[in-house]
Amino acid sequence: MQWDDYDAALFDLDGVLTPTAEVHMRAWSRMFTDFLADRGGQEPYTDEDYFAHVDGKPRYEGVATFLASRGIELPHGDPSDSPDELTVCGLGNRKNALFNEVLHTEGIEPYAGSVLLLDHLAECGVQVAVVSSSRNAGDVLRTAGLADRFTVVVDGLVATEHGLPGKPAPDTFTYAAGQLGVPTSLCVVLEDALSGVRAGAAGDFGLVVGVDRGAGSRALREAGAELVVADLAELIVASDPVDPDELGGEGGAG
Repeated sequence: MQWDDYDAALFDLDGVLTPTAEVHMRAWSRMFTDFLADRGGQEPYTDEDYFAHVDGKPRYEGVATFLASRGIELPHGDPSDSPDELTVCGLGNRKNALFNEVLHTEGIEPYAGSVLLLDHLAECGVQVAVVSSSRNAGDVLRTAGLADRFTVVVDGLVATEHGLPGKPAPDTFTYAAGQLGVPTSLCVVLEDALSGVRAGAAGDFGLVVGVDRGAGSRALREAGAELVVADLAELIVASDPVDPDELGGEGGAG
């Protein structure tokens, strides 16, 4: 990995910088498991459902895609719907309430290897931005102590405000590159979700890096990742070796 070839790194948040993907997975699982149990006659919700239909997508789109996979039709509703409403938005809001409950109760720590890479990029003069489908990105960054590292954060709220289609469309990444003032061809996209990797592959980006936090290296490559790593510390150039003792594990909510 030669960072001299690039001017900016565009990071997904959940599962790339912070282990909040695990919190999202638990919140989705609890919400959909209870929902399906109340309906009856449905196969249980699984982690495979998360990766295939939900991971990396805007919240309500994830709900709609999963419901469609089960042949379940619900009104779309409105973002102001109560979490008790049986609508796409209501279910999405129910999941979000569960996520925030865990986030604020347990807190979150960034992946140690991701922090090391951020430090390295700062030394190299490579600009950074966060590009997340989540509407909770600002809260997660503050809770993880990363907010002051990013002047550009393109999240679900920004996407809605500017009418940007969510991942797997490349528009949010392209918008972030524009905010940094860097041509997309000089940007590296770093993603753990298949929908996010597809978004990077659909745009004119210099490199798409898949971060394997569970989706699988093969699936990430098939989605368009040109390079797959298990930890972002692997992307620090070999001339600056990483002391394994500095990694201290992958972090976690705690």
